[in-house]
Amino acid sequence: MTRFVTKLAAGTAAFALAVTPGVAAAQTSSGVDEKTGPVAFANAAALKVGNAGEDGGTVISETQRSPLKPGVSKLSQDRTAVPKDEGEKKALGPYYLLSLGKFGPEVDNPFPEGVASRDHNVSAQLKDTTVPTAVAEANYALRDFRRGGNSARDNTVFAFQGAKSFVDCAGNDKATGSTTADKLWVRGKDGKTLEQVEVPVGDKKFEAKDLPAGPSIDVDAKADLAKTKTDLTISRVTAFDQLLKQAAWRSGDTTVAAGWQVELVTHVKDAKGDKLQDVKTTIVLGGVSCSLPKGFTPANPGGAAGGGQQVQQPNVPVKIPAGVTAPPEVIEDAGSSPLGYALLGGGVLLAAGAIAVTRRRRPTGTPSSGE
Repeated sequence: MTRFVTKLAAGTAAFALAVTPGVAAAQTSSGVDEKTGPVAFANAAALKVGNAGEDGGTVISETQRSPLKPGVSKLSQDRTAVPKDEGEKKALGPYYLLSLGKFGPEVDNPFPEGVASRDHNVSAQLKDTTVPTAVAEANYALRDFRRGGNSARDNTVFAFQGAKSFVDCAGNDKATGSTTADKLWVRGKDGKTLEQVEVPVGDKKFEAKDLPAGPSIDVDAKADLAKTKTDLTISRVTAFDQLLKQAAWRSGDTTVAAGWQVELVTHVKDAKGDKLQDVKTTIVLGGVSCSLPKGFTPANPGGAAGGGQQVQQPNVPVKIPAGVTAPPEVIEDAGSSPLGYALLGGGVLLAAGAIAVTRRRRPTGTPSSGE
C-alpha cells in the first residue's frame, strides 16, 4: 500500500471553551452548531465533464455530513455507480460509468481478474469528544462504452483497488488527512490490456498520454474514435477547493481535505487527425474533509465515570442528496436540485438523537438516490 499523510498546523494553540465564547457557542450540550461547529463530510465520487452548462455537467453523489450530536452518517449501499439514473446520465453523457466496487456476474466485472466485489465504506462521524472525522473506502473502475468491448473489463480505462481517504480534526494544530490505494491499473496504449502501474507517491502524479478512450459526451459528428485519444492524470487532493462538492459542503477556520483526483483530457480528432475539440473530465474519488472553528477544544465526555473512553457511535443519517448540474432543459427533466443549493440551510432537524435532512420530492418514476 502507498500512503501519503498531510498535517495542517495552526499558528496558535487551542483556547479553552470558557474563555472563547465563539467556540462555546459552536459546541454546547445540545450538540455542535450547524453553521460554525466542528464538521466532517464524505463523498464516494463526483464527476465534472467539459464546461458545466455548455458541453456537459456535474454529478456529485450523496455526501455524508457528520451529525450535530455524536454519531455516524454512512452512505447506503444502494449507490453502486455514477451515473446512477437517467437524470445523472443526461448531465454526464451516456458513455462513462464509474463503478464503486460492487458487481454481479463476472461478465459485469469491470475490475482486473482477482479483484473481488465489495461494499464501499463512506462515512462522516462526530465523536463523543466533538472531534469530526470522515473516511471513504472503495474500489473504483471507470468504463468507456465507446470502446465496445465484449465484457465490462474490456471497457475499463482505469481501476483502483483499496482506495482510501481519511481525515481527522483532533485540534486546530492536529488536523490530518491521508490518501492511499493498494493497486492501480490503466488501459494500455494498445487498447488490449489493463496494465498495473505504480500508485503515485506523495505529491507526485501518474500521467499517461494518448490512451484509447473517448469522451463521455456526444461530440462533433466528424469525430473519428480511432484518431481520438485521451491524456490521463492521477494525483491527490491537497486542498478543499479541489473537491467537487455541493453548496452545503462547507469549510471552517481549520480545514483539511483528502481524496484522489483524476483528470482526463480527450483530444477529439477527425479521420485526417485534425483536432475538432478537447473535452476535459474531472473526477474526485473519495472526497472527504473535516473542519474546526478557531480555538477548538475537544470535549471530555467520559468524566470520572466514563474515563474518557470512546464508545460506539449511533448511526445518524445526515446526507446532502446527489447534486446534478447540466443545461436548464436537462435539470428540468432530471428533477434534481442543482448541487444542493436549497439543502441543509435550516434543513437539519434535531429530535431525540436522530437527525434528518429534508430533500425535494423526485418525479414519479425517477429512481431515488442512495443515502
